[in-house]
Amino acid sequence: MDFAHALTIAGSDSGGGAGIQADLKTMAAHKVYGMSAIAAITAQNTATVSGVQEISPALVVAQIDAVFADIRVDAVKIGMLFSAEIIQAVAACLQRWQPPFVVLDPVMVSKSGCHLLQPAAVSALKECLLPLATVVTPNIPEAEVMTELSIKTRGDMLIAAESLRAAGARAVLLKGGHSTEHADDLLLDGCQEVWLTGTRLTQRNTHGTGCTLSSAIAANLAQGYPLEEACRKAKEYVRRAIAAGLEIGQGCGPLHHFVDWY
Repeated sequence: MDFAHALTIAGSDSGGGAGIQADLKTMAAHKVYGMSAIAAITAQNTATVSGVQEISPALVVAQIDAVFADIRVDAVKIGMLFSAEIIQAVAACLQRWQPPFVVLDPVMVSKSGCHLLQPAAVSALKECLLPLATVVTPNIPEAEVMTELSIKTRGDMLIAAESLRAAGARAVLLKGGHSTEHADDLLLDGCQEVWLTGTRLTQRNTHGTGCTLSSAIAANLAQGYPLEEACRKAKEYVRRAIAAGLEIGQGCGPLHHFVDWY
């Protein structure tokens, strides 16, 4: 059997709910062969992030090159990269290997409030990675940092998405989960403006939601789904994974990545 293949370039979550661990679980749940290049290591559980250690850019590059040199890569998902130096190194790798799809999740702050992207790295992310992204998937706070705009309404979301496209992204999925008026996401790809409606869920266990959504989109693209369908399927998967509830740890627990298996 020939599986689709997806590579995640992101940080490791020792608690297993987000980052590389969530990415690989999500890819497995979608029957996609997952591979990884670890950009940073976190000491993390459901309640807090107690430490972050970045990997050297040279070793991040070596991991990426090792995968591409031997294994077909159908899609790449990018998560936590932490520093400008790692971002620049990853961008150079992707320009060299030219994967067919790149899903960029601009991870900046953990749910516990720990900064996972150095402030100086934001401009590098915009300059180096946005132009390589098939789709970028910020939440509202991340989009506000990247665009320097205040986002309160649907109109604000559209303006911010247009700004991110103007900065180089081919498409933007701006997630509305932090909005006070709705939980809808906006997909803007230059040809059309599509609103992906969603019901706001009250479950507290949402750790790793952004990682999971972006990995599901990458898995769907790797399997040949068009972008809009890949995003819709990923959003519905995340909804099921949150709604299923998974009581692990004493804080904000993870999604149930294998909700469709059990």
